[in-house]
Amino acid sequence: MAFTDELAADAEPIFDAIVEHPMVRGIGDGTLDEEPFRYWVRQDYVYLVDYSRVFALGAASAPTLSRMGTFAELLSETVNTEMDLHRSYAAEFGIDEAALEATEPGPTTRAYTDFLVRTAATGTFGDLVAALLPCMWGFNDTGTRLAAEGLPDDERYAEWIRTYAGEDFTQLTEWCKGLMDEVAAESTVADRERHRDLFVTSARYEYRFWDAAWRREEWSV
Repeated sequence: MAFTDELAADAEPIFDAIVEHPMVRGIGDGTLDEEPFRYWVRQDYVYLVDYSRVFALGAASAPTLSRMGTFAELLSETVNTEMDLHRSYAAEFGIDEAALEATEPGPTTRAYTDFLVRTAATGTFGDLVAALLPCMWGFNDTGTRLAAEGLPDDERYAEWIRTYAGEDFTQLTEWCKGLMDEVAAESTVADRERHRDLFVTSARYEYRFWDAAWRREEWSV
């Protein structure tokens, strides 16, 4: 059994909870109110800035030139393509690029990105892969499930689903899962348990990120 098959069992209840969350259900059927989605767009933009730092750290710590090159490509793709999607969403909502980049991270965004960057900076290459995998895997799983139910009439939400259920993002997810399996095959039992813990923590943050957008979470004081 591949290591990601084992991780799939850990991820299943979390990914199920994400798909059933009212925020995600609203994207799927096109009924989501604009305000939670506006919050999500701005917070995910902030998130992607630090997610890009994780790719940069991955390139720096990659044990082979091939993996280094792939992480460098992922860094470029995220900064120059995926973030363009968020800029496009923001423009539709009247949020200019300066305001978007000035977005203050909410509590969950701060906690999640701090966790990712700390893991990437202080952990092993395998730790980094395990921590970043749930974002790709979770979005691809969510997009694929929503696409199977049919696209909503609201083009903004339909485009989100098409992006994360699409062939390019699916291939990226499968690549990252394959990399996780390769790393796990070279790891000790203790390493794999640590990778599993990091993976589950990131997956839980994925759920909390959706929930924070739904609640439009702010700092209490």
